[in-house]
Amino acid sequence: MLEKALKGSPRYWTWMFFLLLLIGAGFIAYLYQFKNGLGITGLSRDVSWGLYIGQFTFLVGVAASAVMLVIPYYLHDYKKFGKVVILGEFLAVSAVTMCMLFIFVDMGQPMRIMNVILHPTPNSVMFWDAVVLGGYLTLNIIIGWMTLSSDRKGVRPPSWVKPLIYLSIPWAISIHTVTAFLYAGLPGRHFWLTAIMAARFLASAFAGGPALLIILALLVRKFSRFDPGREPIQAIGRIVTYAMIANVFFLGLEFFTAFYSQIPGHMHPFKYLYAGLEGHNKLVPLMWTSSILAVVSLVLLINPAWRRSEGKLVFACIALFISLWIDKGFGLVIGGFVPNPFERVTEYWPTFPETVITVGVWAVGFFILTALYKIAVTVREETAGIEIDH
Repeated sequence: MLEKALKGSPRYWTWMFFLLLLIGAGFIAYLYQFKNGLGITGLSRDVSWGLYIGQFTFLVGVAASAVMLVIPYYLHDYKKFGKVVILGEFLAVSAVTMCMLFIFVDMGQPMRIMNVILHPTPNSVMFWDAVVLGGYLTLNIIIGWMTLSSDRKGVRPPSWVKPLIYLSIPWAISIHTVTAFLYAGLPGRHFWLTAIMAARFLASAFAGGPALLIILALLVRKFSRFDPGREPIQAIGRIVTYAMIANVFFLGLEFFTAFYSQIPGHMHPFKYLYAGLEGHNKLVPLMWTSSILAVVSLVLLINPAWRRSEGKLVFACIALFISLWIDKGFGLVIGGFVPNPFERVTEYWPTFPETVITVGVWAVGFFILTALYKIAVTVREETAGIEIDH
C-alpha cells in the first residue's frame, strides 16, 4: 500500500515539498545545535526543560487520545466510528514519532539514548516512558496497517490483531500516566507535586487530541472524496466537550489548593504564569491567551446547537487546541522551574534555532501523517460502500 503515498495531485506534492523544506531547515538548525551544544537554546541551569520537552509532553497526549475512538468502536460496538478510527490510529503513530524526535533533539549527546537500551534502569520513570512509547508506536503501526490492509482486500482482520487492539487501550492510558509521573515524582518542584497530575494529563489529552482529529477529519472531507461522516464528528465533539470540562475543573482544583492553603511554594508558579513574579512576566500574555481561548471553546462546545454547526465546531476545536498547547506544551513545563528552590526567578524563552528545530520536528510528524492519511483515504475511496465487521 505504500505506493499510494507516491501518487497524488499537484496540491498534495506542493504540501509535501513545503514540509520537506521545513524539515531541511530544522535539520540544519539541529546540526548547528549538535556542533555548539544546548547553549544555543534558551535553556539554563535553572530551567533545564523547555520547548522540546513541552512538545513531547503535549504530543504524548495527542497520541494517547486515539483510545477515545478505539474504546467505543471495539468495546462498545459503536460502528459509526469505523471510518475515523484509522485516522486516530495513524495520528497516534505520527504523534509518538514526534515525541521520540523531541527527546532526541533535547539530549545534549543523542548517542546517550542507546544507554536506555544497553543499560536499562527499571527504577527510572524515564526508562518506563521509553518502553511504553516504543510499545505504543509498534501497536498502532501493526493495528492500523493490518486493519487497513484487510479493508482493502474486503476481509476481516486476522484474529491475532484483536488482542493487540484490546492491549492498546490500557497501553494508551499508560503512556500519558507514566509521562505525568515524570513530573509528579519530582519532590523539589511544588508546581508538579500533585496527585492529580496524571488525571490532568489524561483530561487534556482526551480534549486536545480528538479536537485535532476533528479538524483533520474535516480537512480530509474537504480535499478528498472520503467522508468520515457527520455523526462520528459530532460524537467526537461531545467527547472533546466533556474532557475539556474535566481539564478546566482539575486546573481549578490546583488553583484552590495553592491559594487556599497559602503555601508559597505552590502559589509562586501560578503567580509567575498569570500575574508575573518580581517583575518577571514573559509568560503572562501567553497564559491569559490560553485561558481566554479555553473559555471561548467551552462556550461554543457546551451549547449543543453551536456544536452541531461545523463552522463553530472547527473554530472551537482550533481555540481549544491552541489553548492546551500553550498551557501544557509551554506553561506547565516552564512554570515548574520558576522560581527555583532558592526562590530565584530565571525566565526562559526559546531561541530562533530552538524554534526552527521544533518546527522541523512538527513538519516530520505532519509529513508522516499526510503520507499515512493519503494511503488510508485512497483505500477508503476504493472500498467505498463495503462494510467489514471488525
